[in-house]
Amino acid sequence: MTSAAGIRAELKVTGVANCPVASVSKAENSGYALSRSMGTNTDGSVTEEFVFDSDAGVTDEMEQLFDYGDGTVYRFARESDIGCPCERIEAFDCPVVDVQTRDGALFLTFHAPNVETLRDVVASLRASADTVDVSRLLQSSSDESRDLVLVERGQLTDRQREVLEKAHDMGYFDHPRRANKGEVATELGITTSTFSEHLAMAQKKLMGAILQD
Repeated sequence: MTSAAGIRAELKVTGVANCPVASVSKAENSGYALSRSMGTNTDGSVTEEFVFDSDAGVTDEMEQLFDYGDGTVYRFARESDIGCPCERIEAFDCPVVDVQTRDGALFLTFHAPNVETLRDVVASLRASADTVDVSRLLQSSSDESRDLVLVERGQLTDRQREVLEKAHDMGYFDHPRRANKGEVATELGITTSTFSEHLAMAQKKLMGAILQD
């Protein structure tokens, strides 16, 4: 049997304008999703239940359903196809398995079949939110889960990518090196100092993505 190669992604999404629960959590409230209707209601709406730790920011449209003591279940209906983060993720056949909200931010967990799908999901989310931060990625393997980091190549300028690719192709990063700074710079038609500047900035961006908490 072939081992699974899917990816578990945990994202933090901020600046979402079309999410009722994110709006509630801006009012010093936090919560987590309890359940969500699988399909739309007859009027085209979607029913959701969410647990909030207080009633701050709760709207009149949200019906109080059950009190746990440290949190209250609220049920509400919202329009479907509004392009909210959950809908954007599930448009790629990736069901959202966990939703939490805090200080207006959404914390979403889902499983993607591969890196390509994950990149598409993140790109779609960034089209409707202020920021999308990858909190954690895990890839399953036959013996254990491996930590992954999603490095967005769009963080690099075209020139920085060109410098990295040329340095890599010429063996600048090999040990021992097959090319020095001057040789790579000459091939690129730039000065050695310019090469060093572009390379340092590109490496700083990549290391920042890899080493982020």
